[in-house]
Amino acid sequence: MEKNDKPMQLEISDTLIGKWQSIIDLLAEIINVPAGLIMRIVQDSIEVFIASKNEYNPYYTGQSEHLSGSGLYCETVIKTREKLLVKNAHKSEKWRNNPDIKLNMISYLGFPLTYPDGTPFGTICVLDTKENAYSENYERLMLDFRDIIQGHLELMYMNHVLGVRNKNLMDFISEIKILRGIIPICSFCKKVRTDKGYWESVEEYLADHSDAEFSHGVCPDCKKKYYNELEH
Repeated sequence: MEKNDKPMQLEISDTLIGKWQSIIDLLAEIINVPAGLIMRIVQDSIEVFIASKNEYNPYYTGQSEHLSGSGLYCETVIKTREKLLVKNAHKSEKWRNNPDIKLNMISYLGFPLTYPDGTPFGTICVLDTKENAYSENYERLMLDFRDIIQGHLELMYMNHVLGVRNKNLMDFISEIKILRGIIPICSFCKKVRTDKGYWESVEEYLADHSDAEFSHGVCPDCKKKYYNELEH
């Protein structure tokens, strides 16, 4: 993955986890394979986030591998962001030594899962212990389930974005309230009294209570007053 492809880490509710579990269990049952999985990227690793509850599924939730250079089927799906179909890894020069062979998973069909901004979440995939070409109907079924999961990811993503925006808005409103209130200022030196009773310059006060930055200059009146004095 590129640096700007670093995946987000959003909290997934128990309700969604339950729905995804049902999807993966049904997918594995309909396609009649021992393993259906939703894989998720976590920092530099990829982990089994949801595993179908089949009697012969060798994968389990929380199982993880370092992603880059792992040689896993899912690594290719995430890198290419495209479907990967491996009918029989034993007959493929590229896949005959991949790590899933150790679990006797010789066939694979997987699709990428991404957030709306394009960053990868992981994959949805099925694996089999025998050669499997996976029919077009099975592919369409997986794509339909993939779209459901990505719809959930989109809602999560938008809720996250709105939450960040709401926080920024509330911070902005708080600043406005502070600046709209009555500010106690010294009639002579123009220092401002803080809530704790300390006296600060106007610059310090505004810097502490807003995002304002100061650029100092000299107004025409002061220029005339002070620079004329220096000339004399």
